This record gives sequence, structure tokens and C-alpha cells, in this order.
Amino acid sequence: MTLGRRYGTETVKIRDIAIDSDLPEKFLELILLELKNARIVESVRGAKGGYRLRRAPAEIKLSEIIRLVDGPLAPFGDADQLRSLITSDPDHRALYSVFLEVRDAAAKILEGTSVADIVDGSSKSRKRSSAKKKAKKGPALSIVHRAAKSK
Repeated sequence: MTLGRRYGTETVKIRDIAIDSDLPEKFLELILLELKNARIVESVRGAKGGYRLRRAPAEIKLSEIIRLVDGPLAPFGDADQLRSLITSDPDHRALYSVFLEVRDAAAKILEGTSVADIVDGSSKSRKRSSAKKKAKKGPALSIVHRAAKSK
């Protein structure tokens, strides 16, 4: 997020990213190397060197970063693997179907959310879900909810 917030300005030293993100520098080096190899960030050498995003934060989807750093979005494999398990394991078909639905829902949210959305604090999915919650509440529940939030 540090690189997203500072996009279009100067490069950011790994030490500053580590402090801002509360991550160990060695761990961050590994992540930045993966992001660099995927051409999401670039490094600049020298006294004013550091890291910066290669693309605008709005063009970088969270799904791209998560797949790169953590692998498939599904907790038990990628979508193709889950589809294969659904067809090959009839005893657990329903369970794998649920896992696939969870994976698809997560993918939809992550593919629709960019680094810019996170930096701006304006995740589209949070807006949608809070709008749905407000729509489901009756007038009395909305009043109680607002009163509780203001305390």
C-alpha cells in the first residue's frame, strides 16, 4: 500500500516500506522480488533509489498480487483443480462445490478491487455490502444502528 500511496512521486526505500507496513525487511525483499519479476514494481539503484509501481494503482488488481504471492485464490487449489475434484469425487462433490463457489466469490471481489481502491479506502465490495445491509434493515433497525455507531 505504501507504493500505491506514493505512486507518481519518488521511489521508496525498502526500509521505509518495511516500517510503514510493519513487516520485516527480509520478508519484504522476497515479496518485492516477486513483484519485480512480474513487472508490477521496478527498482531504481543509487542514492535516490528504491521501489515504485510500474503501473498506476488503479490498473493493479488485488487478485494479481495475491495469486503471485500466495498462489491460487481457493484454499484447496485453483478453480480447475476444484472442478476436477467435483467430477471425480462423488462422495465430496457438494463440499468441493462450496469451495468453488467461495473461490469464485473471492475472485470476483479481488479482481474488481485495485490497489487504488484500497489506498483510497473505497473498496467497491464494502460499499455494496453496506448498501445491501442498509436496504435490508427496517427503519427502526437503521436508527438503532446509527445510534450505536455514534457512541
